[in-house]
Parts: sequence; structure tokens; C-alpha cells
Amino acid sequence: MSTAQRQASHRSGSLVAQATGYKAFIPEHLPPKDLVLSPLFLRKLSIADRALARLDGAVTTLPNPDLFIYMYVRREAVLSSQIEGTQASMIDVLQFEAERDRGEQEVPVGEVINYIDALRYGLNRLKTLPVSLRLVREIHGHLMKGVRGGEPHKTPGEFRTSQNWWGGSSLGNARFVPPPPDEMKQALHKWEEYIHRPDDFPDLVHIALLHAQFETIHPFVDGNGRIGRLLISLLLAERKILEQPLLYLSIFFKKQKVAYYDRLQAIRDHGEWEQWLDFFVEGVAVVATEATDTARKILSLREKDRERIAALGRRSGNAHRLLDWLFHQPVVTVRLVEKVLKISQPAANALIASMAQAKILKELTGYRRNRRFSYASYLQLFEEAGRRGP
Repeated sequence: MSTAQRQASHRSGSLVAQATGYKAFIPEHLPPKDLVLSPLFLRKLSIADRALARLDGAVTTLPNPDLFIYMYVRREAVLSSQIEGTQASMIDVLQFEAERDRGEQEVPVGEVINYIDALRYGLNRLKTLPVSLRLVREIHGHLMKGVRGGEPHKTPGEFRTSQNWWGGSSLGNARFVPPPPDEMKQALHKWEEYIHRPDDFPDLVHIALLHAQFETIHPFVDGNGRIGRLLISLLLAERKILEQPLLYLSIFFKKQKVAYYDRLQAIRDHGEWEQWLDFFVEGVAVVATEATDTARKILSLREKDRERIAALGRRSGNAHRLLDWLFHQPVVTVRLVEKVLKISQPAANALIASMAQAKILKELTGYRRNRRFSYASYLQLFEEAGRRGP
């Protein structure tokens, strides 16, 4: 290894031989030594900050930002889980939610539902508890409850007490081995101290450093990637970088999955913190711009569909109420509409038929019974955003 490589490696941490022969990575504490924020990076950071400001402004035009937020929480849950190999899609989750009372969910959907629960729990918990190791354990307990990886021996809500690794079939051929439990505890406490330690770095830089360090510490038996990405959203919310919690980076990380993992590993292998920061702020700018565009399209769609509803005559009152609900729950059943609007089953059937005729709702199943309907134009806005390149 060259002198330059040794310096880069020591800058982020060191590989330390363990008693049984493998080498584990022991990270240096944050912030990185001699971190250089170049003029080019600062220009990228300025672009990201402007994109966040535009998103903040666009969301204020929405009639009910909370409904918009919940769709983004769902998408974040789906995409972050897909990065880890879960196959459930957005439509799987929405269909489960529409028929939640009909039985047990499939395991992949259960994992995404738990992520939604963990993220919403964390955002609400910030009102009484700052981002901390305690909060991290609490949200991990929600994430791992009752699904794959949530068995008692995997200790949901508790930090690991054994060695784990990433990539490869064993410690001997692993791509990355995090710190052993004793060193992990020390690294976690230093990580927690850095969360609320004032320094001269901008908030986005601070958050990017914290995410990368958490993934390097890898403190749980399972769920580290999802918790680490969830923490980005919580840190953004805690620091009120946006008035509403609307920036979720998993869409960027999923599209750039290889680069995402490579940039994190390059920190450990070569101390490439600056390259990671470049990648992170690029993601913020891309995702914030996409979310701003989607917010504007949602507002336009709402106005267009309200005009369609005006032509429904005596059903228009309930149709407007249902339209507002569809921005929260864009897949529905007759039974759900009956329950939400507190109307009879025949009235719910007639209302759905009218809105399908007006091309607002689209039938999904092709069945005569137990049918599901989607607000297809609304869902398409999120699908289009997901297809756009970074």
C-alpha cells in the first residue's frame, strides 16, 4: 500500500486484526481530518440549497401538504426496502392498506409497512426526543417488529453484541467488516456526540457525514441500511431544513445503487470523504427538484379533477370529499369508501362508478366482486418521477 493510500485509510479509520484472524474496520471519529470543501463542491451545495428552497415554496401551494408527505413516506419506505432486496411495490402497499382488515399481509409488504410506521414514529417522536441512540433503538424496534429479521435472536431495538459483515459469505471473504461490539459502542457514542456538536460545516455536510459514519459502524444485526437512510429524513426534519419533511433520498440511492455503495466503501478504503459529499449533495438537488415538479403537477391535477367532479351533479359533494381522500389513499375499495364517507354501500358503488366514468378512478382487478380502484393519474405522477434519470 502506498503512503498516500495509508494516509487516506488512516483518515477514515484503520483495519485492525482480530484474535480469530479477520480484520475489522475501526473508524476515526467525526469530523474527518482536513476535510476540503472545494469551490466546485460549494457551488453544488448552493444548487442543492436553492432546490430545497424551491421545494419549500412549492409545497406551501398545496391544499393539504400532509397528504403529499404521506405518499412520499410510502415511496421512501418502498424504495429503501427495495435497495435491500425487498420486492414489494408501491401498488402492493396501497392495495394492502385499502384492504388492511381482510387478513395478514405478505412478508415483503409487512417490511415496507414497518418502515412507514418507523419513519412516521420517528418524525412524531422528534417533538419530545432529539435524534440520539435512544431514538435509533426505538425506530429499529418498529422497523423489525414481526417481519424478516425481527426474530428475537436478531434483537429488534437493540445494538448487536456479535460481529457482523457486509458482502461475501464469511468474515474471511467479506467486502467490509464493521467494528467489533466493544469498539462499536465507543464509535456510536462519539457519533451521538457529533450529532449535536456545533461546527462550521453546513447542515447538509453534517448530515452526509453522519449517514456515512452510521453505515460504517453498522450497529444492528439487520436493518442498518434502512435505519441509516431513515435517519437522513429525521435529521433533515430536526434541523428544519424544510418546513415539511419532504426530502427522501432513497429514490436517488436506488437509481445509483452501485455508486451509493461504492462511495461509502471508498471512504473506508481510501478516505474519500469529499467524493461522498459530492454524491450526497447531488442527490439532494436531484430529489428536491423532482419533488418540486411533482408538487406542481399535483396541484394542476387536483384542479382539473375538481372541474370534472363539478359535472357529476348531486354526487359532486361526496365526490369532492372522496377526491380529497384519494390524495391520502389512492387505492380504495367500495367498502373503504363506504366507511370513510359514512355512506351506504349502494351510494358508495354509485359514487365510484361515476368517478370511474369521469376517468378519475380506474378499476384494477377485473373482478366483479372485491374490486379495487386506483387514482391512476395521481399514482402516475410518482411513477414518472421514479423513471426520470438522476
